Amino acid sequence: MKYTLAFRIWHWFNAFVVTGLVATVLLRETFLSWRTNAQIIIDKFATFNIEVTQEQAKIVAKAIRAGMWEWHIILGYALAFAILYRIVLFFVDTSVKQPWSALDRHKKIVKVSYAVLYGVLLFMSISGFVLYFHELLGITSEKAHEIKEVHEVLYNYIALFIPIHIVGVLLAENKDEPGLISSMIHGSK
Repeated sequence: MKYTLAFRIWHWFNAFVVTGLVATVLLRETFLSWRTNAQIIIDKFATFNIEVTQEQAKIVAKAIRAGMWEWHIILGYALAFAILYRIVLFFVDTSVKQPWSALDRHKKIVKVSYAVLYGVLLFMSISGFVLYFHELLGITSEKAHEIKEVHEVLYNYIALFIPIHIVGVLLAENKDEPGLISSMIHGSK
């Protein structure tokens, strides 16, 4: 399959954005976890005989990761743009369209997984905006928390999709679709 330049630009831009979003979540939940870092702050200051409360340590730990979380928000805007761009491509770029009847069972499963991914990314983008602007939109903190729960659960689909996609592409490249990777890089096999 030969991918158009417009599709390839979208693919790599989207890959960069989604990877950045996943990375910020992973950093937030691991190295930049306020719970873990608050305890480190308390413990380290205690070695200098300085008492830091849990609340003070939490404030400092959250401040440390605030700049990184700004990138999550910026990348969220980029994701919204990528989704809109992909919607336009759906209607104008015929290079990736294949009749459903021409696809074998495996290709149909792949197509469905991409459709689910696009749906999840759309929801993640919309729910991210709702979470960020919930007060402006008149959404209660309780409702925003419920939306955040779904947002976080659906993140798992994206985090799972990435390695499956990479492994699937590598297998396809080496099995029944040689040239797949090069076609996504420079447009031809």
